[in-house]
Amino acid sequence: MTIKVEPFWDSKALDEMSFKEWESLCDGCGRCCLHKLEDIDTGLYFYTNVACRLLDAATCRCSNYLQRTTLVEDCVLLSPSNEAPYQWLPVSCAYRRIAEGKGLAWWHPLVSGNPETVHQAGISVRKRTVSEITVSEDTLEDHIISWIDF
Repeated sequence: MTIKVEPFWDSKALDEMSFKEWESLCDGCGRCCLHKLEDIDTGLYFYTNVACRLLDAATCRCSNYLQRTTLVEDCVLLSPSNEAPYQWLPVSCAYRRIAEGKGLAWWHPLVSGNPETVHQAGISVRKRTVSEITVSEDTLEDHIISWIDF
């Protein structure tokens, strides 16, 4: 008789995960590294194609992950122990999906076994961003995008 073991993301809450499990939930899409604008009247978030200066546009990973919160003043640090709200994250994000009681999508590297599926599925921001270094904060509204589903 074979005993089926559920994957940790289906059997644990976010705050029950180890550091290694938590970190592996990141699919490498880079969407969380995009500048977002919040409508204070509705609470809705609007994503821009303007990426944090630390986002590596080719890999969709932070180029200085360990120092990111020191180097980027408003970088949001998510951890399994904090009670962070997840509504600012895209609906595709594993952290948000698990917080909402949903499973991981087929393209997530933990499901597919391939880190490229997030890019192949068109979920990542690869080749679709501009660096914040080249954009004035006053013009962020001009960079609002519609290719991220919420």
